[in-house]
Amino acid sequence: MKTKHWIVFIVLGIIWSSSFLWIKLGVQESGPTVLVAFRMLFGFLSAAAVAIYQKDQWPRDWKTWGIYAILGPTSLAIPIFFISWGEQTIDSAVASILNATMPLFTLVIAHFTLHDDRMTPQKVVGLLVGFAGIVVLLSKDLFANAHNSAIGQAAVILAALFYAGSIVWTRKVTQHVQGAVRGAAPLLTSTIFMWVLMPFVEPSFKFPVQPVTWVAILWLGVLGSGIAMVLNYYLLHEIGPTRSSMVTYVFPPGGVLLGIIFLDEQLSWQLLAGAVLVVASLVIVNWRPKP
Repeated sequence: MKTKHWIVFIVLGIIWSSSFLWIKLGVQESGPTVLVAFRMLFGFLSAAAVAIYQKDQWPRDWKTWGIYAILGPTSLAIPIFFISWGEQTIDSAVASILNATMPLFTLVIAHFTLHDDRMTPQKVVGLLVGFAGIVVLLSKDLFANAHNSAIGQAAVILAALFYAGSIVWTRKVTQHVQGAVRGAAPLLTSTIFMWVLMPFVEPSFKFPVQPVTWVAILWLGVLGSGIAMVLNYYLLHEIGPTRSSMVTYVFPPGGVLLGIIFLDEQLSWQLLAGAVLVVASLVIVNWRPKP
């Protein structure tokens, strides 16, 4: 990769690995529905500003917008809601590790839906190692009968499945969309989805009042969604999906470190072993030995 690619890669990794910390802080007052609704709104505004600045062409056909009407909620609003909901009962460090399993689920889904991305013995080994990491992470709460925490972890795993499925589908149906619009369009449909749904899911919602909550919303919206989506699609176009997906390597160490420093989360052997196994699985899957 070129120097500019490494810069974007590192910035994207920092933004996304820190998002788990801000989600944990944000849901303490506003709850997951309000947090995600505001996050999608500010994410769209920031991504749209980049698209307008770059003079990217927006889709003008109903077919493309129909695709984004499904892709937006399934790739952003729904999985982000599951993560935010899950972090009400689990540590941000655990959420960052479980979310990093997304590329492993992508391998399985791509095998059955794409003709050029099949499973190999190497990928199978990586999947098994990653699955072991998930089991180790879940074991602490399951054996302690901490059902709320176990359900919260299951919600984050479900979010990773949504991410994986949407990435495969995005690859197949949005190649014709330009630049930053690829990130702004799903954020627009996600915003509409959340604000239409919110009165039914949370009819008595209140606007956040605590400064830390608004800092979390702005960080997650402007950086964690808007700018991050633009950077993510830039890398996807420049260096390809395999190498760009390696940004998930940053999630476990970054999320664990921030959780321990700022939220006083405990570093258990399950957390450490699970993080090592998940990162090892991603390394195994993406390892390309020199000929």
